[in-house]
Amino acid sequence: MNPLKVYQWHCQPQFFRISRNTPLLSISPGLKFPLKTFTPPSFFNLLLLSSFRPSLKISCVSRAETSFFDNKQEDDSANRLSKLEDLAQNGVVYQNTLRLVECSMFAAVTGLVYFLSNSLSIENYFGCFFSLPIVISSMRWGVAAGRKTVVATAMLLLVLSGPLKALTYLLTHGILGFTMGSMWRLGADWSLSIFLCTIARSMGAMGYVITSSFLIRENILALITINIHASLTLIFTAIGINTIPSMNVIYAIFGTLLLLNSGFFVFLLHLLYSVFLARLGMKDSLRLPRWLEKAL
Repeated sequence: MNPLKVYQWHCQPQFFRISRNTPLLSISPGLKFPLKTFTPPSFFNLLLLSSFRPSLKISCVSRAETSFFDNKQEDDSANRLSKLEDLAQNGVVYQNTLRLVECSMFAAVTGLVYFLSNSLSIENYFGCFFSLPIVISSMRWGVAAGRKTVVATAMLLLVLSGPLKALTYLLTHGILGFTMGSMWRLGADWSLSIFLCTIARSMGAMGYVITSSFLIRENILALITINIHASLTLIFTAIGINTIPSMNVIYAIFGTLLLLNSGFFVFLLHLLYSVFLARLGMKDSLRLPRWLEKAL
């Protein structure tokens, strides 16, 4: 036995070298091969041997790192989110949303009821309630909310029934409801409120007469004044007064009757709406006369 070869074999690094011709199952840990039979291992054999090696799990402790957001930035972001998404019951976002929903609901209900009442010819039975949603919106959310309710109702009627019905509602009920709601919201006396509402009702009635005259190509205002003139002439003749009233007197009588009619209607609306709103729990927001406050 050549001692030089033995010395060289012991000095080499101790790792397995598998021959390409040697089967993998015949290898045992204690088997020694001659030096000349060892060849460089293939990649496939190394891959098979690596699957049998024991794996050691090395655990390490991660170092503590500072967070990306500090406390100041978190507080600023939280305050910013609280301002943008303040959904509390007394928050700005919640109140604006509630105001928008209520105004839309009142406008939709008013437009639908007015449309159905005109379609079924029962407008005279529900005419006193068409201004109530506008008054409630103005009392709860301010004058701007009442104005938005009027505009939304008129636009809805414009889509459903056309411009004539929308203009009729605006002249007969919209202006009156907005005026009454604004006066009640501002805390005005009943005398001032009734006076301004009477003027608004009279102007709306005159506007409705003028609009109707334009549509039917007939002067309805002239027909009304002529009929009043003829009626007064017959009355004076029956009494024995040989006087023919002038047209200025006829116009004055017509204006007085219109104001009286509007005034009585507005006064009844004030009574009706006061009782209705008091039953709804809004009595503290109303400025009622003493006799009516004692009765309620």
